[in-house]
Amino acid sequence: MSVVGVLALQGDVREHLVALAEADVLARPIRRPEELAEVDGVVLPGGESTAISRLLATFELLEPLRARIAEGMPAYGSCAGMILLADEVLDGRPDQHQLGGLDIVVRRNAFGRQVDSFEAELDFTDVGDVHAVFIRAPWVEKTGEGVEVLARVPDSVEAGDAAGRIVAVRQGHVLATSFHPELTGDGRVHRFFVDMVRAAG
Repeated sequence: MSVVGVLALQGDVREHLVALAEADVLARPIRRPEELAEVDGVVLPGGESTAISRLLATFELLEPLRARIAEGMPAYGSCAGMILLADEVLDGRPDQHQLGGLDIVVRRNAFGRQVDSFEAELDFTDVGDVHAVFIRAPWVEKTGEGVEVLARVPDSVEAGDAAGRIVAVRQGHVLATSFHPELTGDGRVHRFFVDMVRAAG
């Protein structure tokens, strides 16, 4: 059985562990390099991207995680996880560490502050219609070659500046969403990632 780790430094770790367990993998929290070495894939949860990046360095996980992703280990980032996987971040802090893996430019807190959090129905390629929860979420400003756009905010008056914005992408073995599928009880995005892990293994 595949083993998928959830970076357990900050954020909604427990919800991802539950969603992965329901997708028939062994789900384990990761806080140390030796735990990272034992997994077939990794989930980077939502939270605060600058805090997580500092904790990655503190727990000596930054370089091992970068290396595993570069070597082809499947990775999925939701919200802050998307920011960490992006090659370039707009409005990031100068001391913020990037893991890389996605040839994208993201804008932190693009949807606004916590009070501007919202929900939307998305057409997610290979998954279907998804109810998405956005909390201080990033969006993708630009994608490079080889990046597949999986979902955009619907083009509607209600969406305002967010209309048409890219909110889910995949590049090879790396997946990212601006939203939090672990909060809705819909396990299809996690199963989509688990299928990526199994295909890589």
